[in-house]
Amino acid sequence: MPELLQNILIILLPMYALIDNRGITIMNHWPVTVGLFAGLIMGNLPTALAIAGTFQLMSLGVAALGGSSVPDYALATVVAIYLNARTGIDVGASIAIGLPVGILAINLDVLSRTLNSFITERSKMYLERREFKKMQHINLISVFFVAMQAFIPMIILVVFGPTTVETIIEWIPEWVTNGLNIAGGMLPVVGVAMLMRYMPTGRYIWALLIGFVMAAYLQLPILAISIIGFALAIYTYNRMKNQKVAVSTESNNSFDEGDDFDE
Repeated sequence: MPELLQNILIILLPMYALIDNRGITIMNHWPVTVGLFAGLIMGNLPTALAIAGTFQLMSLGVAALGGSSVPDYALATVVAIYLNARTGIDVGASIAIGLPVGILAINLDVLSRTLNSFITERSKMYLERREFKKMQHINLISVFFVAMQAFIPMIILVVFGPTTVETIIEWIPEWVTNGLNIAGGMLPVVGVAMLMRYMPTGRYIWALLIGFVMAAYLQLPILAISIIGFALAIYTYNRMKNQKVAVSTESNNSFDEGDDFDE
């Protein structure tokens, strides 16, 4: 694929993902999904999926509840994949550089929501006046503001990024680069830890320990661990259901004398 076409598509991708996430949601805004398309655009799907999977783990414990602004992990994924493909830096360093971009996007998200609040008021006014055409047209401005959240950082990256980033990377000492690689490998743990806070970890600690042993010591692939976890989940569910049935039956039998006492 020509480099110019790659640059155009890689800019449009996170813009569409943001709009799609607020609309009919065909592609959604998950790092793994956006990373898949970014990998196809940049021509390095395996590395792109490794980066996307890492950002997906980071985002597991983060949710934009109540309209709050959270880091744009999909944008960070695209940035990291683009830098990896253009500069050839390690996956860990790409992630460590892409993450701050996703975090800085919080400010753009806040700005976009603030500007769109004025658009909403104007749209509401047109609705009350039954001027539906004007209402539809002004709502397109809000879509533009949403798209700018990704366009601004991506256009800066694509226009000035690769050469500038390469220069910075060459200037950065090796010990800093190694630190970025280590930090990039540790960051997914933060997302998993945040997710575990909302899960009944204490009740099912045995499942967590089994999964850890299979991954760390037996070195089973993630698909095998997932299948085993799914089987354990089915077993646990059926056992709890049978216990509830047994308790219910015992409770009913306590009011029934049985056949031996029918006469």
